[in-house]
Amino acid sequence: MSIVQNKKAFHDYFIEEKYEAGVILEGWEVKAIRAGRIQVKEAYIIVRKSELYLIGCHISPLSTVSTHINPDPVRTRKLLLHADEIKRLIGKVDRAGYTLVPLDIHYKGGKIKIEIGLAKGKKQHDKRESEKQKEWARDRQRLLRVK
Repeated sequence: MSIVQNKKAFHDYFIEEKYEAGVILEGWEVKAIRAGRIQVKEAYIIVRKSELYLIGCHISPLSTVSTHINPDPVRTRKLLLHADEIKRLIGKVDRAGYTLVPLDIHYKGGKIKIEIGLAKGKKQHDKRESEKQKEWARDRQRLLRVK
């Protein structure tokens, strides 16, 4: 069951591969995510010391957060993947033009998982072409419904 999707990533990048990773979260973050107070539009993933980190993901704390906890809504969160997957991703990211972007945050077996994509940036003309294809598919569906 999806919690939030990053639709902007599909507009800005060609997604070539997808991976599912765990996220290290604090208790107040889990509660806020379950309440739907998460935003991944501006988020991205970096590699630091052979580990993956999610940066720029905003989780708004609930008003019921404990007074002794000082919540940081945009803190850096570590991602959990198998070592061979991390090595494979690092090798591909080191090549020119590839980046890692968060695509989807969802539940799996009661845990919160993140789907990350190995992506290559789109040029402006690629974005226009994608938009034209979407519009044509929409118009084609409309025409088929009318007949």
